[in-house]
Amino acid sequence: MLRVRDAMTREVATLGPQASAAEALGRCREHGIRHLPVVEDGRLVGLVSDRDLRDVSPPRGTSDAENTLSWVRLVDIMTRGVETAHPLDTIEHAAHRMHAGRIGCLPVVADGELAGIVTSSDMMQTLTELVGAGERGSWVEVEVPNEPGSLAGVSKLVGERGVNIAGIFLSPAKQSTHRMIVLRLERTDPSGVAKALSEAGYRAYGVEPSSPVSTGYEES
Repeated sequence: MLRVRDAMTREVATLGPQASAAEALGRCREHGIRHLPVVEDGRLVGLVSDRDLRDVSPPRGTSDAENTLSWVRLVDIMTRGVETAHPLDTIEHAAHRMHAGRIGCLPVVADGELAGIVTSSDMMQTLTELVGAGERGSWVEVEVPNEPGSLAGVSKLVGERGVNIAGIFLSPAKQSTHRMIVLRLERTDPSGVAKALSEAGYRAYGVEPSSPVSTGYEES
């Protein structure tokens, strides 16, 4: 099971609460980031986002804009009471909290101190790795009864064809009595596996890499 510690950025750019908005803007540009934790004595006290910095920035073309931002302190614009994650939280839990709260990052805190930060970009990268995007292989989707043993039956049929399963995902099917099993196979042609599953009575189809064309699907 993946944890937040597996996806978070450990080397985090930070500033203190008395740093200026100009410093924060420079730090964000330097590191190509959109969220800057505000830390005091190693402890997280707030968070400043690129939106916060835009809100206090003078209109474009304003003379001496940098000097204006140098008067604004992070303590006056930062978000307090920031929602955080723990390194041992699951990726699923952290992703749900970010989605539900419509937030772009979660500072990661352990033993009261900032240990890292996990962002929406980190989540996307983790998801990409989980589904094997860019790796050699193909996909087969199988609709099965929503009952114990269904996954084992599908896996057995695939194994009997000498095909290795590189990943398994579950998603709801159209009916509550059924589930959709998505298999990532370590082969580029899924048609043989899809056909075998269809012949066994499953609704199944295979999708080759970067191809919208499905094969072996049995319409009812």
